Amino acid sequence: MEIDIGISEQDRHSIVDGLSRLLADTYTLYLKTHNFHWNVTGPMFQTLHLMFETQYTELAAAVDEIAERIRALGSFVPGTYGDFARLSTINEPDGVPSAQEMIRQLVQDQEAVIRTARSMFKAVDQASDEPTADLLTQRMQVHEKTAWMLRSLLEK
Repeated sequence: MEIDIGISEQDRHSIVDGLSRLLADTYTLYLKTHNFHWNVTGPMFQTLHLMFETQYTELAAAVDEIAERIRALGSFVPGTYGDFARLSTINEPDGVPSAQEMIRQLVQDQEAVIRTARSMFKAVDQASDEPTADLLTQRMQVHEKTAWMLRSLLEK
C-alpha cells in the first residue's frame, strides 16, 4: 500500500539515508561501549564499568527507536555488520585501550553521532518531518550530555 503521510517519497528516501547513517553510528557506538564495559581495567574500573553499562543500555533502546522510524517512513532497515561498517563514521578500537583512551574515544564517538544527527536537519525541516526532528533532538541531547560527562572524567 502506498504511503501518504504528507512527506514525498523523495524526501522520505533522503531522510531514511540520514537515519540509516545515524543507526549505523548508534549501533557501532553501542557495540564499542559494550566492548569497553567488558574490558575496562584500572583504578576507575567500577565507575566506568557501571557508566558504560548505563550508556550501552540507553544506546540499545535508541537503536530500536531509530530503526522503527525508518520503517515508519516505508523503508527497510540496514541491519548487518557490513551495512553498519559501510555507513558508520565511528572507528572500531585497535585492541583494548587504556581506560583513559576508552573515555577519550567515546567522547569523540558521542560527538560524531551528534554531527550525524545535526546533518539531517535540513532535509527533515524541508519535509516538515516533525517526528524525525523530535527523534534527532532527543538523540542529540542524550549524546551531548554523555559527551560532557565523559569529557569531565578527562579533566586533571
